[in-house]
Amino acid sequence: MSDLFSVTSAPHVRDKMDTKRIMLLVIVSLLPASVFGICNFGIRALLVILATVISAVVSEYVYEFIVKKKSTINDLSAVVTGLLLALNLPHTIPIWMAVLGGAFAIIVVKMLFGGLGQNFMNPALGARCFLVISFTAQMTSFTYDGVTGATPLAQLKAGESVNVMKMLLGTEAGTIGETSVIALLLGAVILILFGVIDLRIPGTYILTFAIFVVLFGGRGLDITYLVAQICGGGLILGAFFMATDYVTSPITPMGKILFGICLGVLTGIFRIFGASAEGVSYAIIISNLLVPLIERVTVPRAFGIQREKEGEA
Repeated sequence: MSDLFSVTSAPHVRDKMDTKRIMLLVIVSLLPASVFGICNFGIRALLVILATVISAVVSEYVYEFIVKKKSTINDLSAVVTGLLLALNLPHTIPIWMAVLGGAFAIIVVKMLFGGLGQNFMNPALGARCFLVISFTAQMTSFTYDGVTGATPLAQLKAGESVNVMKMLLGTEAGTIGETSVIALLLGAVILILFGVIDLRIPGTYILTFAIFVVLFGGRGLDITYLVAQICGGGLILGAFFMATDYVTSPITPMGKILFGICLGVLTGIFRIFGASAEGVSYAIIISNLLVPLIERVTVPRAFGIQREKEGEA
């Protein structure tokens, strides 16, 4: 009997990349954009970040305490949700609205559907859309250097010219985390190098959107306009940090590509033909709803499975 092996149930190969480590890497990757946002917009941006993160963590803890479930705040997913939500908010938003958004993201979008791994849409984006619908004026008012003005995307929508270099650096009006493309790409490199994400979804997303803009943007192959559209708004933030969410994106390779195409087309439709200059949040949420269908049509055929020939029973 001593020579017998004890075989446990699958899986037998374990990866060190657990949920907590993944979430920690996402937090680290968001630090460049977060720090830049605080430097760019001041202490008010820091207060909004703290408000959403604390609200998200406390909401998850209190909910699980009430329903007598084991606390999951140690996996850091609530921190990531709060941080992503803050980076999608203007720094001028009232703090109580930021707190409400954090609670909505966790309780309504995440926990009521079963918690991490069960939510059907990205919690941070769900909360952002909730705040936009409920408090449109506060969510669409942007101030930079004490002056309230239009974002670069709104200027493009109005036919005005924009400074692409300022958009790359981030010295423009916008939400706390979306303005600096350089800071966001630095964080994206961290995620890619550590294998947290691959380029299928963000790469296909951005490429599809670029093609859509060239074909339907009315400017043809205007490089300045194209780069401004890619760098403007939440496209880079959404493509690398929210569209790649494990829970709400496809797991099949072809599904990821199809998902990215849907994102690019929807974002192009919203930006070019819609009333709003933005559209990333709604594009990602709608595409999240399409994930079950996308995975159904892109699941690879199992090896050895053969269709029945005509005439066979």
